[in-house]
Amino acid sequence: MNYRVERDTLGEVRVPFDAYYGAQTARAVENFPISGMRAHPHFIRATAMVKYAAAKANMECGVLDKKLGNAIVEAAKEVMDGKWKTHFVVDVFQAGAGTSHNMNANEVIANRAIEILGGKRGEYTLIHPNDHVNMSQSTNDTFPSSMRIATLMLGRELLHSIEILYKAFKKKSTRFNGIMKSGRTHLQDAVPVRLGQEFGAYALSLKKGKKKIEESLKALRMSGLGATAAGTGMNTPGGYRKSVINHLSRISGFEVTGAKDFFEATQSMADFANLSSSIKNLALEITRICNDLRLMSSGPRTGLAEINLPPVQPGSSIMPGKVNPVMAEALNMVAFQVAGNDHTVSMATQAGQLELNVMMPVINHNILTSMEILKNGLALFAVRCVDGITANEAVCSNYAEKTVGLATVLNLHVGYNKAAEISKKAVRENKTIRELVLEEGLLSKEEIDTMLDIKNIT
Repeated sequence: MNYRVERDTLGEVRVPFDAYYGAQTARAVENFPISGMRAHPHFIRATAMVKYAAAKANMECGVLDKKLGNAIVEAAKEVMDGKWKTHFVVDVFQAGAGTSHNMNANEVIANRAIEILGGKRGEYTLIHPNDHVNMSQSTNDTFPSSMRIATLMLGRELLHSIEILYKAFKKKSTRFNGIMKSGRTHLQDAVPVRLGQEFGAYALSLKKGKKKIEESLKALRMSGLGATAAGTGMNTPGGYRKSVINHLSRISGFEVTGAKDFFEATQSMADFANLSSSIKNLALEITRICNDLRLMSSGPRTGLAEINLPPVQPGSSIMPGKVNPVMAEALNMVAFQVAGNDHTVSMATQAGQLELNVMMPVINHNILTSMEILKNGLALFAVRCVDGITANEAVCSNYAEKTVGLATVLNLHVGYNKAAEISKKAVRENKTIRELVLEEGLLSKEEIDTMLDIKNIT
């Protein structure tokens, strides 16, 4: 036989013989063959941390036999270390509130703990998924607590990637500080700027976005673990809440604190919506920056051609020698996906009803997906694009001299209307502002040299 027969409250279920999961997980696999996507590794690890902390707290409170509890702790530790992750098989689109994922964890840990005690998988008279692994818990407090820990873990990685890209732009801002070019507003000629000033602004945008995400992540250190089904803490022993939070803090490495209001903690997903919004806002800035780099590198003969993005692969299957800004394009797509994920999080956040938001699985999936693809995309973009950007100084300098935005410096000397006439004439006759001012004798050569010193202007 390649399966074993287990029973749950609905009857008999066939479970793959070698599976650590059990009947309820097997039902979920049959019920939700939707996306083929499974729980993020950080979420599996975070769930195991919650089970570890709960077993420790239950033993400490005297309601869980230490022999059983220690076996559960050992099994949970194995899951935390990355073992048995292939046995977490429930689709990310699953039963509301994440009951299927919670039971997947309960069954895997129970069956592994049974083996540790010398039994065989499915012998739940030794250790039961609900009675022992899920003791003093409900999906309604374990799932969101696992979400918070997983998000904090991935958040740490995302912040690191943002810092890498920030430093890459900051380095380029220094390198390009002496390169003058034309500014552009409305995609039209504007006053001159330095290329380094543009790159410095990109760096600052990233720094500000990182700060907002850091602030949003802080709120996720508050956990409702111990609330059980609705916030009352029903079926938990005295002292459990404090104990389980302390153990979760130690095992996760984060300064986790208990919720100020356990009812609010089971009802509201606002902390996740706030974080998702912060990530989305960073993605919008990233989109803008990538679009700028694609514009400035357009060419090489028929575009702006102010900068060169490093060539990382051929750009066309038919046009020989063509090279495209593929790293910026890829990061654009990442940013678009993040923005779409945030809309899903927003819709799911408002879908909570009364004592519970049952849309937690889709909130969890979208936030972790956004953080995963963004942290990978940003780090790759820094190394494979920004670090290798070079400037076409001659092109930039030529634009700086030719921009009709230089007419702006004449405002204080000849007035706005006269400066506008000069600007239009420069376009009409294909001449520079400098040439026209000298031709019309509006200023001496010395005066115009001083006024149109682009280094001083910028």
